[in-house]
Amino acid sequence: MLRRLEFHYTPKHASWLNMVEIEIGVLRGQCLDRRIESQERLVSEVAAWERQRNASGARINWMFSTERPAPKIGKAYPKPNVKES
Repeated sequence: MLRRLEFHYTPKHASWLNMVEIEIGVLRGQCLDRRIESQERLVSEVAAWERQRNASGARINWMFSTERPAPKIGKAYPKPNVKES
């Protein structure tokens, strides 16, 4: 089983990672919300979902900006200490 796993290391504080998580949630809700009997069928279903999603021009309205980060993620974007000489 471990030989079949593939690890992809990504930055912890990347806003694009949140977009990926959103898209995976959409995939789960629209395509993977049922039992799929084989790996071949799974690959086929996900490919069909992907084609439809791309053809429809689906987009994520990402509204995050570093100028106004949420208080709970303030630690991830600390303000630099400015020392006067």
